[in-house]
Amino acid sequence: MTLLLTLDDGSIQRKLAEAVDLARAAVLEDAGAEQVGAHVGVDREDAVSASHLFEATVTGYRGWRWSVTVALAGEDEPITVSEVVLIPGPDARVAPAWVPWERRVQAGDLGVGDIFPVEKDDPRLAPAYLESDDPAVEAVAKETGLGRVHVLSRYGRLDAAARWHGGEFGPRSDMARSAPDVCGSCGFFVPLAGSLSAAFGACTNDISPADGHVVDVEYGCGAHSEIEVEVTSSVPVAELVYDDSLMDFEPAPETPAEAPEPEPAETAEAAVVDESEAPVAEAPETAEVQPEVEPEAVVTETADEAQVEAESASEH
Repeated sequence: MTLLLTLDDGSIQRKLAEAVDLARAAVLEDAGAEQVGAHVGVDREDAVSASHLFEATVTGYRGWRWSVTVALAGEDEPITVSEVVLIPGPDARVAPAWVPWERRVQAGDLGVGDIFPVEKDDPRLAPAYLESDDPAVEAVAKETGLGRVHVLSRYGRLDAAARWHGGEFGPRSDMARSAPDVCGSCGFFVPLAGSLSAAFGACTNDISPADGHVVDVEYGCGAHSEIEVEVTSSVPVAELVYDDSLMDFEPAPETPAEAPEPEPAETAEAAVVDESEAPVAEAPETAEVQPEVEPEAVVTETADEAQVEAESASEH
């Protein structure tokens, strides 16, 4: 075997992978043609063996496969069939993993009238006469006569603490993440005794969903004792209110005095313009000079026209 593992160049595995017909013949002889399907692959087992896989068409075994293991002792030796078995495939429905009888009862399975005995060597319990690192257990260790036979061991405390911390009333629950504060600061929180008092206690608020349960100090709910709700009026009130008694008043600024009106004499003087400083309009050179008309000639013409109009009116 050592020689084959050292000197094999892959030829043995190639021969084993090519032995599909030999493997099919072996499974047909064992199961029959109606229960064997197509070839689906080859799995290497070791240096001198491999398993050919065929689909199984057996009633009640959906997703299972036929496994035919073939082996080769040497390059010059014939290939032989080692075994033919039915194995589950990746999509096969298989039975759950085996759980011992004493471990099949889970939390919440115990009902009314059920009896569940504790294991003889349960690691969660310790004899009451043994010393412990828990002050509460030390107080119980002195009990005699009617005292308890077993007390909680260190392992039992750690196991319970881990279960409670990650449970429904632990800090990772949905209720705790949305709570306004934690149980450690709540007035309804009653700490446990012993070493567990630093991390756990009991809730005594009947409104809380954790009432009567062991809660983590970092757990919380909406019924915390220190919650204060601001109560406002249902009547709408304006957000901006003016209080006249607190308003500051300032006098308006004074109007400036109007300038006195100037005297008439001053106005007349201001209207006089120095003729010497006034611009003189020059007549265009191309304009024709109109002859001056004497006033007497204008009056003579007007009188003649008036006489003519009077004569014409008398005729009519």
